[in-house]
Amino acid sequence: MLTHSPSTHSRARYTAGIKGQAMSANEKFPPPFKTLISEEELQARIAALGAQITEEYQGMGEDLVLIGVLKGSVLFMADLCRHIKLPLSLDFMGIASYGDGMKSSGVVQITSDLSHPIEGKHALIVEDIIDTGLTAHYLFENLKTRKPASVKLCSLLHKPERSEVEVPIDYLGFKVPNKFVVGYGLDIAQKYRNLGFIGYVEE
Repeated sequence: MLTHSPSTHSRARYTAGIKGQAMSANEKFPPPFKTLISEEELQARIAALGAQITEEYQGMGEDLVLIGVLKGSVLFMADLCRHIKLPLSLDFMGIASYGDGMKSSGVVQITSDLSHPIEGKHALIVEDIIDTGLTAHYLFENLKTRKPASVKLCSLLHKPERSEVEVPIDYLGFKVPNKFVVGYGLDIAQKYRNLGFIGYVEE
């Protein structure tokens, strides 16, 4: 996605506060975020998810396609796919959600579509975070119209406190509290996606 979905607008208040402020040459990196999930915890859980997906998709042939939701899922998907010991293909979708600047309205636009058809294939959506569930719900409904053999969802993070629409998360990394999380694909004004851990901003 353009930013991690569907909480693009729930992050607007903090992002607006730093918008236009470039990082100075001597600014400390990484910034002083509080660690929520360490790099070691992330990698151990992702390895376990890969093993679970391998087991459950075993015997389905070469029809598994991982669909990463840009941009937040890229790091997670890159690590996850290397733990799935099956032939698979990778594709991506870009999604933008709209709202009043603080809350997503559920109005969704595809900004970058799949590069190949998924008809007859087993589609596994790979997300960085599910909070309201609005964008994930839209993706499920959209992909089902393309006649895949199945559609499932794998998300690194889930914020249950923000849920507005129930979506089935078949493979979940971690449930997290309703904090402003950053790192390992999640951004602040498009920065800090490259952190190896999941941190949070103290408000």
